[in-house]
Amino acid sequence: MAEITAALVKELREMTGAGMMECKKALVEAEGNIDAAVDVLRTRGLAAAAKKAGRATNEGVVAAFVCDGCGVGALAEVNCETDFVSGNEKFVAFTKNIAEAVALGNPADLEEFKTMACGEDTADAALAEAIHIFGENMQISRIIRIAPAGTGAVVSYTHMGGKIGVLVEFAFNNADTATNEAFLLAGKDIAMQVAAANPVSVSRDDVDPAIVEHEMGIYKAQAAESGKPEAIQEKMATGRLEKYFKENCLIEQDFVKDPDKTVKQYLAEVSKAIGDEITVKSFVRFLLGESIDA
Repeated sequence: MAEITAALVKELREMTGAGMMECKKALVEAEGNIDAAVDVLRTRGLAAAAKKAGRATNEGVVAAFVCDGCGVGALAEVNCETDFVSGNEKFVAFTKNIAEAVALGNPADLEEFKTMACGEDTADAALAEAIHIFGENMQISRIIRIAPAGTGAVVSYTHMGGKIGVLVEFAFNNADTATNEAFLLAGKDIAMQVAAANPVSVSRDDVDPAIVEHEMGIYKAQAAESGKPEAIQEKMATGRLEKYFKENCLIEQDFVKDPDKTVKQYLAEVSKAIGDEITVKSFVRFLLGESIDA
């Protein structure tokens, strides 16, 4: 039997918002496995949230870049030690230069990028120079690049001074749509939606089947607690899964700027106004510090 420490109970409480005693009971039942304990609390309806707690976020900036010529977009996260440095305009500019180099260089991964050109030197050398200038330990923690396939565009958005960065890839039929003002406004709206609502996928078809199975298992367990007939329990679980899709799939979410319509309905309105069919193909969202292991 795993030892249930006060620190482990505190961590579970911070993750879920449940009471200390309920957290301890859940950990005992889960034999010290904190992820399983979250599921126990959710089944009992005691977890206010089921988000994994990570370590305290390092300081730094997430920067976005989209190439005007080729349409390729990139995000880069660069971490530093203090908010004094992360708020420095030169540090922000350095991070944006990293994102631009990722977009234009097309690295296979972060390790390859470190050896590729970034300005007049390699990314590793540019980072070493930045460390020397700012006097703090720094690291390029993660990068990503999205190149639109076929006729489409990538739209970027950063929020909270670079605490969140988003890229959204759109597809459409008419190449002129990429420069249409109505599309550009809609693209920014959808990128803001991703930043604010943190969806897990574009649509329910894109949700990992393992996640769907896991969620359904939780909902069935919750329904079983009701003591109602099995047919009713199945309907309850299915209804909760539908709610999960609506809350977590981008095109099914309520549009944050007008909750009376979904994101899908909003895009349909914009598509009709422009005379083209606009769809979301993919998105990526970086939250500062999210990639750093505890």
